[in-house]
Amino acid sequence: MESIKDKVAIIGMGCTTFGELWDKSPEDMIVEAAYEAYEDAGIDPGDIQAAWVGTLRSGEAGVLLADPLKLSNIPITRVENWCSTGHEALRAAAYAVAAGAYDVVLALGFEKLKDTGFGGLGVGRGTHPVYQARQTAPGYFSMLATRYFHHYGLSGEEGKRILAKISVKNHHNGAMHPKAHLRREVTEEQVMNAPIISWPLGLFDCCGVTDGAAAAIVCRADLAKNFRADPVYIKGIGASADAMLPMQRPGFDYLSVRATVESGKQAFEQAGIKNPRKELSLASVHDCFTITEMIIYEDLGFSPRGKAPEDVRAGTFTLEGELPINTDGGLKSFGHPIGATGLRTTYEIYKQLQGKCGPRQLKNVTRGLAHTLGGSPQVSNVLIFGNEPERKLHTVDKPTKIT
Repeated sequence: MESIKDKVAIIGMGCTTFGELWDKSPEDMIVEAAYEAYEDAGIDPGDIQAAWVGTLRSGEAGVLLADPLKLSNIPITRVENWCSTGHEALRAAAYAVAAGAYDVVLALGFEKLKDTGFGGLGVGRGTHPVYQARQTAPGYFSMLATRYFHHYGLSGEEGKRILAKISVKNHHNGAMHPKAHLRREVTEEQVMNAPIISWPLGLFDCCGVTDGAAAAIVCRADLAKNFRADPVYIKGIGASADAMLPMQRPGFDYLSVRATVESGKQAFEQAGIKNPRKELSLASVHDCFTITEMIIYEDLGFSPRGKAPEDVRAGTFTLEGELPINTDGGLKSFGHPIGATGLRTTYEIYKQLQGKCGPRQLKNVTRGLAHTLGGSPQVSNVLIFGNEPERKLHTVDKPTKIT
């Protein structure tokens, strides 16, 4: 299978403020994210040759973009893959450009949840009428935590305190991001003493439900510097949809999520990464719950199996640490508008690679990873980005529309 490495670049991105956006419609959010991306790329809407829109439950079909953005008579496709939906929009756009079908395309993800009566993810209405009856997302993921604590000999107190450090880290980072929903720092004691949602996960171990949208302009890598001096190149894209609900599978050990492992392997192989902890500058991962982020450390090879707690205690994944994780605050600070999250995580990597993250900016950023994880959990995307191509690209004239 041929790698997508350095064949496609992102030349513009946009992202709304995430939050309880009672005063904005889905169309308002789509326009805001898309036009920030257009301006960032220095293009007009008429330059878009095709588009992909991701949303789980906020609308249907390509008209979701065609109507508010006035994108008439071009291919527009709606995609959905649970919490990886935003990354699926970007993946489809990237492969369409890599295949040579288009030169400049739009990927946009959005979700409008706060004024639709949506109570939360997986609130007693799973995809299987028996196995998932009355299951909730906190209920699923809390079992990962209790199993991890038992397997590695952590008491409930010890385990909760390690998870609390992850929550404190992400809230600290999110407090510095002007577009995050929850921009307030918390202490370990506040996290430890917060009301329990599903033991051992308390209120500050869980991400919120939020409104938001994010967008990316994708083009051929050899065209990218015609648009801007600092494009961001796609180095690898991994995607995995695991068979069967993991927690109903014989032998599932609750210590690892196969979809994350497999999507990571694909992306690392394409990008030529052998040691993710050493070769990546940062990562944005799917911290829907604090235990999810800790399991991801091990599933993506950032920590050896069973050693993530030691790395958390050592501050390995803080802004000052060896491999900063969720430098924008992650889902803990942004919340989780499902269709938008994948592109929001990419927005942070894109800005870090360009050196535009203000007080959160890291030094010497060269490669970053964005990850999403969806379902029970059963689907995952891992994308790797870099700020320089590793093969020579020939600059050519700007694209012309395909007719």
